[in-house]
Amino acid sequence: METKQSGPIGRPRGFDADEALERAMLVFWEHGYEGASLASLTNAMGISTTSMYAAFGNKEALFRRALERYTEGPSAYLPRALEEPTALGVATAILAGTVRTTTRPAQPNGCLGVQSALSVSDSGQEVRDLLVVWRDNGYTLIRERFQQAVDEGDLPPETDPGLLARHLTALGYGIAVQAASGVGRDELQEMADAALRNWPLS
Repeated sequence: METKQSGPIGRPRGFDADEALERAMLVFWEHGYEGASLASLTNAMGISTTSMYAAFGNKEALFRRALERYTEGPSAYLPRALEEPTALGVATAILAGTVRTTTRPAQPNGCLGVQSALSVSDSGQEVRDLLVVWRDNGYTLIRERFQQAVDEGDLPPETDPGLLARHLTALGYGIAVQAASGVGRDELQEMADAALRNWPLS
């Protein structure tokens, strides 16, 4: 007697796409875009290359998704910091968030965006451009917040919000590079504290 199959034959085992993306983010974070091979990505994600392409697209598309996840997760301290009532509070929270995120024991050291930007070949031009936009977005949010501080009298009227935002973001990226090279959390926080001692006050 012939019986019906309860499901399609040969259907690949399902996987948790959210967990796979989390693991891919960690690989990109640790090795950068160029340093993350397809083999290391698929091994970490626990799926085949075919399944990766079917679920996320190519490596560049996967990186875009991973960067979005990083922005909404580990890097989410930025929008929270912008809500601080003073510009000094904003700067303090941003640097503290940078130090904390780039030195967590359970995560790769450094910053995913910075790590991936340090070495990108010509073949990765679109990723390089994506990271330029990503960094510029962060800078713009900080500059606008500092302009608000000038307008409200929280910062001196002669303050250049753009220059101050550029100084702060450069310091943050510097902290990320130092963290990736093994500098400890306490030393990085001391560096951040020292940089804020000369903060312009109204």
